[in-house]
Amino acid sequence: MKKTILLTCTALLLACAPRAGRAFEWRTDLAQAAADARQGPRPLLLNFSGSDWCGWCKRLDAEVFSQPAFQEFAAANLVCVLADFPRRTKLDSALQAQNQKLLEHFQVQGFPTLLLFDSTGELITQMGYQPGGPAPFIAAVRQALARHQMRPAGQPPGPRLPAN
Repeated sequence: MKKTILLTCTALLLACAPRAGRAFEWRTDLAQAAADARQGPRPLLLNFSGSDWCGWCKRLDAEVFSQPAFQEFAAANLVCVLADFPRRTKLDSALQAQNQKLLEHFQVQGFPTLLLFDSTGELITQMGYQPGGPAPFIAAVRQALARHQMRPAGQPPGPRLPAN
């Protein structure tokens, strides 16, 4: 009986132990995130959101970003940056300025807007809300990355992340 309890407790502790590797997170420091993407090398996903007021942003978060399938994929394959424009939550003035500069640089017209960059900071594609949960979203990211890798030699580069 004691052995059974001990084995059960050990199994529970192992199941609850933190997993090795990266954890999913939305970053806000674009310069550091871009450096990490280069070093990875991993693509960078920039999410323009109105997190506390935009209905489609909330829906995208609930259906895709908060789902374990997306979080596992993103933790292993992406560097994710949130450029948030909340109405009820006050952001630090430096973060607000950074987000506004990005909004203007990429001429973002609506929320959510998602920009996917390669590890060097070149824009690969622009995305928005799409229904179906994490699987179609992940498939769209993978498809965009594959298209980018197979582009013809000599094709001019796309827009880039702004320099610090």
